[in-house]
Amino acid sequence: MKKIHLLLLFLTLNFGYSQEKGSISGFVSSNESKIKAARLLLIKTDYTAQTDSLGHYSIENIVEGKYKLTISAEDYLSQSITIIIKKNENLTIDIELSTVQNQLNEVVISGTLKPVKRLENPVPVEIITATFLKQNPTSTVFDALQNVNGLRPQNNCNVCNTGDIRINGLDGPYTMVTIDGMPIVSALGTVYGLSGIPTSMIDRIEVVKGAASTLYGSEAVGGLINIITKRPQAVPVFTADIFSTSWLETNIDLGYRTTIGKKTDALIGVNYFTYNNPIDNNNDNFTDLSLQNRVSIFSKLNFNRESKKEFSLVSRYLYEDRWGGEMQWNKSFRGGSAVYGESIYTSRYEVLGKYELPIKEKMYLQFSLIGHDQNSVYGNSTFLASQKIAFGQLLWDKNWNKHSVLLGTAFRYQYYNDNTAATINADHSKIYSAFLQDEIKFSDKTSALLGLRYDYNAAHGSIVTPRFAFKYKPSTTDILRLNFGTGFRVVNLFTEDHQALSGARTVILLTDLKPETSYNLNLNYLKKYNLTNAGVINLELSSWYTYFTNKIFANYDINPNQIIYDNLNGYSRIFGLSSNVDWITPFGLKATVGVSYYDPITKQNKQKFVPLFTEKFSINWAINYEIPSWFLAIDYTGNTTGSMRLPLLGALDPRREKSLPFSIQNIQFTFKKIHNLEIYSGVKNLLNWTPNRGNPFIIARANDPFDKNVQFDNTGNVVPTADNPYALTFDPTYAYGPNQGRRMFLGLRYHID
Repeated sequence: MKKIHLLLLFLTLNFGYSQEKGSISGFVSSNESKIKAARLLLIKTDYTAQTDSLGHYSIENIVEGKYKLTISAEDYLSQSITIIIKKNENLTIDIELSTVQNQLNEVVISGTLKPVKRLENPVPVEIITATFLKQNPTSTVFDALQNVNGLRPQNNCNVCNTGDIRINGLDGPYTMVTIDGMPIVSALGTVYGLSGIPTSMIDRIEVVKGAASTLYGSEAVGGLINIITKRPQAVPVFTADIFSTSWLETNIDLGYRTTIGKKTDALIGVNYFTYNNPIDNNNDNFTDLSLQNRVSIFSKLNFNRESKKEFSLVSRYLYEDRWGGEMQWNKSFRGGSAVYGESIYTSRYEVLGKYELPIKEKMYLQFSLIGHDQNSVYGNSTFLASQKIAFGQLLWDKNWNKHSVLLGTAFRYQYYNDNTAATINADHSKIYSAFLQDEIKFSDKTSALLGLRYDYNAAHGSIVTPRFAFKYKPSTTDILRLNFGTGFRVVNLFTEDHQALSGARTVILLTDLKPETSYNLNLNYLKKYNLTNAGVINLELSSWYTYFTNKIFANYDINPNQIIYDNLNGYSRIFGLSSNVDWITPFGLKATVGVSYYDPITKQNKQKFVPLFTEKFSINWAINYEIPSWFLAIDYTGNTTGSMRLPLLGALDPRREKSLPFSIQNIQFTFKKIHNLEIYSGVKNLLNWTPNRGNPFIIARANDPFDKNVQFDNTGNVVPTADNPYALTFDPTYAYGPNQGRRMFLGLRYHID
């Protein structure tokens, strides 16, 4: 009888407890089309669900109370709503999501450091979605940006294959890279800063083209690449993305979401890339692609404070062992003169944080700490370097009446030391900064942004950079923006940059280099067209003009064995036009096509010439077509790059002074029938293009990399001989495109909810 009483008591309690619970269900859709595999989550709980193939979801046994429900799906903008669960109540909530490609209403942060809808933002911001990154799978974000209009990954060395990102035709050092708005700039920042971040951790990438130094400081002269990472709550518990190519390149991305205690959401990612298959298809006895072993560990922590204010920490550690050189090279030859090789060991860490102060005002403290250690050899030349950067920034975001004000102050400390004669003593530099930005809304159609930044550096004194933007929105679907700003770049010429760029040339600094100043004018028009039966078209047109004074100029032409750096005694300017079209159709087709034109001129010693490595035009495209009945998606991506002037070693050099236009095209097929699993395969570089087309060779004197058989006259110039008829020295700087030809790839993406 006692057992029966206990059983009845248990059933009573359980029945009473169950009556305290409710449920929600409904459909998730977009433009009357149901969305499958959408994720739903009640924030700060374990209640989750995923829509089925008909877009239906259900969450049951929810304890009564007030919750925030978030809904996210690939290709769509996330949404959050507040719901109240009452006992015995079964709520029906249908949810409508907006497609992410309809990006005019998407909230962006870059450009103003404040969350603003793209259509309302006075500064043009281009959005690269996580879906776009999947259309052409790569091992680094650096390579993935090759199909973005106005951006071009530049291969700077045919041996070690390091490079940088060019924006609107400007050199890589003018591009700032940030993660969640925090700068990760340092020597080779656009190489290692864009390597080793698992794509499953990336929510989107925001690109600002044009001077952004008013908000971001030195290095943001050409533009900004801001990698926005995902919130831990918005990703599956486990993700995996693994692919390999017919060249035996293998890339593994793993992601894991967890909670630490009751108040910390964590996102942990691991990236591993390996390539150990030397290939020499152009028969110069040098590796066409440098061999690499790279591992990167990434984490993001979101702390759930009682005040609901933001506190997040992002950290990353990267280690890479990279080498390229003669095919017979191995580590026993490292640093010697018997066999030429370029071997680079890199160890890098980054810690980035954002903390909202526990006060009534909206104030944020942002901070970062970066360490970069390099152990490199280039033939028989050894380069050892260490760099550490500490950065802190305090922001006050204030709105009143028609003013949206951002006030900030920042401090940056940099330590740098290497083993070269260029750095006799370790460099300790400090930059103190203050900036003010005010966006004034005159009406629903017009607004203006005024900005001013002040920086002080002991070596260069005071630097002031103003900024102005005007926005006119004649309707809800189009916007016209005019931006003017100045940018600056303090001397940041580390020997490693030169070594990675040249590998063979001696670096000469004629004078103490002065800070560069740029003036940028940008006119941008953005328009959305709603087509009755053909979907949506977003059209963007831009024109810009950038003018430099005191530009740091690298002269390759005076001496073939040297790179001579000096400030221009003339000027440098670049004019450009670009157009970008996004088309989203209701019948499964999505297309993005971009075209850019560049007209650069540099004047030095009263002579005008076109700068090196700046293409005349570029075309980029990404086309996606889905066939639901076959569970298949087809992606066709590519780019065409116009001719550019390249560095020759003298009048007898038989290589082309200007490259021919070239095109890199890729195709991918993705099979999506299996739940939570995608299998993808395709071909990269369909046309099998490599830089040696139309050239007798790419690396000069590849048969004599230590110049043992090169003869010089009394003035240091190379003398033509029977063994060296073109009067050349070993030089790998004739680099402008990837040396990899056509290759197959196969991969899979898998996640656990």
